[in-house]
Amino acid sequence: MSDLLERLRGRGWRLTAQRRVVAEVLDGDHVHYTADEVHALATERLPEISRATVYNTLGELVSLGEVIEVSTDGRAKRYDPNAHHAHQHLVCASCGTIRDVHPSGDPLADLPAEERFGFAVSTVQVTYRGLCPACASA
Repeated sequence: MSDLLERLRGRGWRLTAQRRVVAEVLDGDHVHYTADEVHALATERLPEISRATVYNTLGELVSLGEVIEVSTDGRAKRYDPNAHHAHQHLVCASCGTIRDVHPSGDPLADLPAEERFGFAVSTVQVTYRGLCPACASA
């Protein structure tokens, strides 16, 4: 589960009503909302929140390293609050649903030295693609 609100409080980040609502919307398991989805959910809690405030808050959270921007196959960017727990993504190739997955093993160790071409590799992003149960049964 995301601990976004707790992390932001720990950093002393000023939690205005608008920022708190955006953080609350993003808090949880397998959360990968677009900015428009965050805005729609935030307005249910705080009707006066503007789209610009949501976009600005998301940008700040990404800059702080508290939220990850996830882009898949040219679709709208999604925002993942699971920024401090190593994980990969499982993406439905049809509807775009994203789930966090935690495969065993170290993908960085799986890249042989001769395939690194002298790079000092520091991170790895693996995306698993397939069809979610709903799309597979359609």
